[in-house]
Amino acid sequence: MAEATSTAKRKERAPSVLPRLLAAPVRGVHRVRRAATPTAPAFDLAYVRSGPRSETPIVVIPGGPGLGSVLPYRRFRREATRRGLDVIMMEHRGVGLSRADVDGHSLPLSAMRMVDVVDDLAAVLDREGVRRAHVSGSSYGSYVAAAFGARHPDRVAGMLLDSALQSVADRDAERAMIRRLFLDADTRIAASVRELLDEGSDPRLLLGVLRAAYELGGEELLEPLLRRRMSGSPRAGRGARARGSVWAALETYVDKAESEAHVPGFYEFDLVGEIAFRELGFGPDPDGSALDPSLTYAPIADRFPPFSGEPFDLTSAAAGFRWPTVLLTGSRDLRTPAAVARRVAETAPDAVLVEIENGHSALESHPLALLHALRRLSRGEQRRLPAESAMMSALPRRGLVAGLPRLLTAGTRWETALRS
Repeated sequence: MAEATSTAKRKERAPSVLPRLLAAPVRGVHRVRRAATPTAPAFDLAYVRSGPRSETPIVVIPGGPGLGSVLPYRRFRREATRRGLDVIMMEHRGVGLSRADVDGHSLPLSAMRMVDVVDDLAAVLDREGVRRAHVSGSSYGSYVAAAFGARHPDRVAGMLLDSALQSVADRDAERAMIRRLFLDADTRIAASVRELLDEGSDPRLLLGVLRAAYELGGEELLEPLLRRRMSGSPRAGRGARARGSVWAALETYVDKAESEAHVPGFYEFDLVGEIAFRELGFGPDPDGSALDPSLTYAPIADRFPPFSGEPFDLTSAAAGFRWPTVLLTGSRDLRTPAAVARRVAETAPDAVLVEIENGHSALESHPLALLHALRRLSRGEQRRLPAESAMMSALPRRGLVAGLPRLLTAGTRWETALRS
């Protein structure tokens, strides 16, 4: 009944022709027919392979869920090719070039199951004649990568988990890190946050802005942004401090990015959100205290079924990972804190932990660091990575969100200068 109700409230979207048009000039795009099952009709699963062919390619799985693979990461694959890396990226079922069934209709929600996503990846390797691959996943993609290892261990030559997402229970670590930084600390940042909350600021939007600014640029970006936010007078009413354009832009991004944004081929959450809520616990489970990250997806929770249980016990499965595993974590990651990566590194038999100066998901925010780690892993040199973390942190930033910190910092300085 919950699934039927959520489906009725969902805005159904027909597959767009835009991804196919944009992907037409992209080289290396292939499709593999996925046969009909009791929960899904037959459909063509798209994937792209780039770089010099090797016996053991690297599979790169983006986050989300909802991010495409073929269109958003063309530059990433070009950089990988320059480094001699053979890369496979699968377009997630329900997204972009893998959204429609053979009759041209969007896949049904019943087709959205993590176990089927994992088996899709195995089908891609079968189609390419690949016996084993290095598997790299970022954020949500790290769950897919680890689940692939749990279900198809004989297909994994090595693994890299970038911003490791392993369990619904890890939300406790996320809450703890956020509150330690923004509520409990004896800093100007925490004092400003407490004051904004006392004045009635929306805790969900406030957390979203804090998290985005901190992950993108650290205290160097967040502190002046908060200082500008606090410069207005609260006397006009609760929560009525003047919002600068940078703060307002971040609020708009936070409010819409996860729920309403729909850019065909690049980000499509409306179908794969079924996995996020039903299997990965994206729905709210607030603990009653301030700045609760579980409320991030609260505005759209009624569109999806409630959490019914995780499809894999990845916390236990990590002990059986008999391949080299790299845990790449960002020092400013507030979504998948370093504590999660540390736990996996302590559990997996052959693992190395690499912490870099970064926020969430190096695939988007620092891809050159990720590519360096993947090159080391593919050569069996992953043990050298911890000593190279400073070098990796200093590599040029060329990711999907690489320019945002500079843009936001410049905007904040410009606003401050206008008021002075």
